[in-house]
Amino acid sequence: MATSAAEFLKRLNGRPHPELPEYATGTVRLDVCEGDRTEHWYLVLHKQRVDVSRSERDADLVLRGNRESFDRLASGRRRLVESLMRAELSLRGDIALALALRRLLPGPPDARHPRQAAEQEIARR
Repeated sequence: MATSAAEFLKRLNGRPHPELPEYATGTVRLDVCEGDRTEHWYLVLHKQRVDVSRSERDADLVLRGNRESFDRLASGRRRLVESLMRAELSLRGDIALALALRRLLPGPPDARHPRQAAEQEIARR
């Protein structure tokens, strides 16, 4: 079953994330639109930690899109840059922070580590 953006964000909250670069410090607001309603998620990135809350406060980076687009990101079915290029999400603010944020997002559900793929290829031969 695919992970929703809300579930994904709740799992991020308050934990250390070593995959997040140490320089990634700032605030991110996710504007999740559904019909005429907008849900706001507020992330504070500092010292490889992410604190998640609900707020409309201004942020260093604002990502805006519909719920389905954020759910695809949270489940790994779409990459952040791909969503931006397809105009499924809009970005305002610190693009470097967006590029750091993508390290927290999961890869495709069927992705394998390159070492695992090589070992499987060798075993197949």
